[in-house]
Amino acid sequence: MPNATRATARAEERILFFRRWLANPLRVGAVLPSSSALAQLMASHVERGDDDYIVELGAGTGAITRGLIAAGLPEDRLVLVELDPAMSTVLAQQFPRVQIITGDATKLTEILPSHVRGHIAMVISGLPMLARPLEFQQAIVDASFAVLRPGGAMLQYTYAPVSPLPRRRLGLTGKLLGWAASNLPPAAVWRFTRAEARA
Repeated sequence: MPNATRATARAEERILFFRRWLANPLRVGAVLPSSSALAQLMASHVERGDDDYIVELGAGTGAITRGLIAAGLPEDRLVLVELDPAMSTVLAQQFPRVQIITGDATKLTEILPSHVRGHIAMVISGLPMLARPLEFQQAIVDASFAVLRPGGAMLQYTYAPVSPLPRRRLGLTGKLLGWAASNLPPAAVWRFTRAEARA
């Protein structure tokens, strides 16, 4: 894609992202798409075997997705879950070889294909968690670990200086992996596992 065309596409993505944020700030969680720095930080902590899948929740307009693919993640091993149909359309245009599911991330056991469930090494979440009720957080965590393979983990980014999930209440072990200081706003990446399956 020529640089001018790419720049136009990115500008259109930012406009769409901002409009979706205006329509539902709790669901979108940020005014602008994630930066390449945050995408690279997330991608640097992806752990998978050759046959494993990676599932990205709340893929938005694909900022993190681009980082995952640029880091070498095969597109046929990536599944994007996005609730917003307009953003799903953008994702389908950007990543024609990636499987995209327009659906509710709390229902992963229902919406993910059977050949993917149980073969997922990591669930990567861009969903805004801190502002959501505990019931929503629990539903996302339960859905994620229900489809992860044994030993799988969640990666979650947040704009807050604290854990984006209440680890003890959700039965999780969490570790801060790093900060993308140049992201607007600065963002931290956390890795979560079930407390009984420490890694």
